[in-house]
Amino acid sequence: MKNKYLLPILLLFLFSKCEKVIDVEVPSTTPKLIIDASFQIFFDESPVTAETVVKLRLSADYFDESIPTVTNASVFLTNLSNGNIINFNDANLDGDYEPTNSFIPEENTTYELTVVYDNETYKATAARVKSTPLTNVIQGDETLFSGEETEIQIFFTDDGSIDNYYVFDFSNALFLALEDRFFNGADYSFSSFYQEDEIELPTTVTIKMSGVSKEYYTYFNILIDQSGQNAGGPFESVPSSLLGNVINTTNEDNFPLGYFQISETDTFTLDLVEKD
Repeated sequence: MKNKYLLPILLLFLFSKCEKVIDVEVPSTTPKLIIDASFQIFFDESPVTAETVVKLRLSADYFDESIPTVTNASVFLTNLSNGNIINFNDANLDGDYEPTNSFIPEENTTYELTVVYDNETYKATAARVKSTPLTNVIQGDETLFSGEETEIQIFFTDDGSIDNYYVFDFSNALFLALEDRFFNGADYSFSSFYQEDEIELPTTVTIKMSGVSKEYYTYFNILIDQSGQNAGGPFESVPSSLLGNVINTTNEDNFPLGYFQISETDTFTLDLVEKD
């Protein structure tokens, strides 16, 4: 027998004798409140509509399969320009708090979010961030490495009067954060690709483009890196304690996770087909 066959056989023998199951104990952590208050104002619709849901969850241990919901909190917004209060409630007891009356955040207005949970008060402020409409979204013919990817091409005109930061939601828990450093004020287009296991054709997808603050852009980039593109959405599970802009004013050591952001958002619905 030649020596080049010896090592693989020895390794096979050793591994066949080492099938003992090892239980790894993962330490349990104290749950933290997760506040996902990512408001979207669909400014290019007529009439203008808004999605203003405050999602409250509790963080879970790494291997837990479910995320606990919070249904017994008090949630409201304060318009800091006039002091008006906008109350939210969780009518469906699913941890998603919606305004009790129709509400669209105004321009040039700062809002303070207040969440009272377990005798502690959490606060954050945000103002409406402007965006620009999508010019067009089309299905392209290019692929990447496997040849089975599906390309979509996004077109829009950037507003050159300000520095812009965007978050794109491509459906299927796929996101991209983008800044206009290299195309400020220009007509701009780029391609994004669905992997073969991320989409089944034919199908319809909704592309969302949201204007965000510089701080949220930085936060969201880190969040995508931590949670991964296929984690069921960026607020579903956070591997480490990434701090957002929400502060626990009662007990600063018991800091929450999550963010309060108000974005202008444009959407585009696209029918994707199989390519020859």
